[in-house]
Amino acid sequence: QLQRAHTTTIVRSFQPGNFVCHKGDPSNVWVGVIDGLVKATNLSETGKPVTFATFPANCWFGEGSLLKQEARKYDIIALRDSRVALMPAVTFFWLLDTSIAFNRFIMNQLNERLGQFMSAFEHDRLDDREARIAHAIANMLHPQLYPNREYRIEISNEELGHLVGASRPCVSQSLQILEKSGLIEVGYRTITVINIEGLRSFGRVARTNFGH
Repeated sequence: QLQRAHTTTIVRSFQPGNFVCHKGDPSNVWVGVIDGLVKATNLSETGKPVTFATFPANCWFGEGSLLKQEARKYDIIALRDSRVALMPAVTFFWLLDTSIAFNRFIMNQLNERLGQFMSAFEHDRLDDREARIAHAIANMLHPQLYPNREYRIEISNEELGHLVGASRPCVSQSLQILEKSGLIEVGYRTITVINIEGLRSFGRVARTNFGH
């Protein structure tokens, strides 16, 4: 199984701004990021960019579209120099048919992804801007979806703003608040997480007190 996965999977390199996949393309590959950073994004009818997720090294995505055998609903664009693994659909489905371990991985992957998006939906409805940004940063260090990550995230304020629906100046102000709270350290196009549990719970106390 491992040998077949190795021999059939294609590895390609992408420069920043290159499209890994286009919206509307047939979903005929499972996508893994070997190194670098890519994003799933769309443009609204007015041309406003909306970023659904960023995918760092050591993560796989796109299994949902493969399983449903539907066209891709978003563009995949490289944010950094990136190497990406493209596993053909025939190999993906063959592994589903032959490997219990692979099935368990895909099941956990779908479950964790659903939980992540449900959490993002909740925070988008209930939290203020700082809390939304805090949770977005914490989600980038999800142990199941983005394994083997250091606590250092390479992302610009503009890219983070697309992810949470905020302008670059607003993101910059929010990051300063999170930094003063001792949760992160901000560098040039980088965020180093100091207290991930603090990021995950940021804003929760305020909501609880308001509820009482």
